[in-house]
Amino acid sequence: MYKQWTADMIPDLTDKRIVITGGSGGLGLETARALVAHHANVVLAVRNLEKGYQAAAGLLREYPQARVEVMQLDLADLQSVRAFSETFLQRYTSLDVLINNAGVMVPPFSRTKDGFELQFGSNHLGHFALTGLLLPVLLDTPSSRIVTLSSIAARSGYIYFNNLNAQIGYSAMKFYGQSKLANLLFARELQKRLQETGASTISIAAHPGVSNTNLISRGSGKQAGKAASFVWGLLSQPADMGALPTLYAAVEPSLRGGEYIGPDGKGSRKGYPHLDRSFEHKYNDSTASKLWRVSEEMTGVQFPFRQPEAVQE
Repeated sequence: MYKQWTADMIPDLTDKRIVITGGSGGLGLETARALVAHHANVVLAVRNLEKGYQAAAGLLREYPQARVEVMQLDLADLQSVRAFSETFLQRYTSLDVLINNAGVMVPPFSRTKDGFELQFGSNHLGHFALTGLLLPVLLDTPSSRIVTLSSIAARSGYIYFNNLNAQIGYSAMKFYGQSKLANLLFARELQKRLQETGASTISIAAHPGVSNTNLISRGSGKQAGKAASFVWGLLSQPADMGALPTLYAAVEPSLRGGEYIGPDGKGSRKGYPHLDRSFEHKYNDSTASKLWRVSEEMTGVQFPFRQPEAVQE
């Protein structure tokens, strides 16, 4: 791996189609900006269409030749996830990279439209369903990738199988950690299943360290005060740096699947992308397998893996 990998090292992405969930702001928009700068065809999958169109317009002002599309996707609504997937599959026959980026952090207790706790439902279940529904086009695209964003909060995360919907209590931070650990376990389990079927598609997880975005204020519904914002600014890195692990996971040719990419600085909080091995103790095959089964039951989505012979027919 490179010692200090930057967005300047992204290869030419002409004719590469990339979907970014939550691409209208924060890390998603920074990711989109770097990708369109290298000629990728980017689909911003966003909950708020107005913000999505504003983001796309901004990208086009910077890069007039950019190819950017906006599509509506509410990860807290499985009907919306299915509608997005159906429209995408009707419109396109290839998908080179799916970036599961969108997320909500430490909101007051609430539920998705399907009755799931909001963070687990949006951050994990919505992306689980989206990935499964888009898997056919990913499998049809040679050497495609699925990049799922986790967080350093996964380090203290735990999967509360007896309380996934917060029916016996809710802690905003604990449930955020649960959702981010679920992202990490999902990415690794997905890679295992892809590899078992001989697919050329690979699954990689990434995390941005501590990045200065509006995720916390948006997730809680409150704006941070000036003092808190100042301290957060000192502790965090800019969003364009926070996007680097995602970009590395999306384009670096040396990756083979199953990696977890994060900043290389102290505590994985800041720095340039590298293979972050400090989370290896969080992997557990039985937990990941159980989470997969439970996620299938909760979403009603099963992944249509194919054997290599079926792909060649």
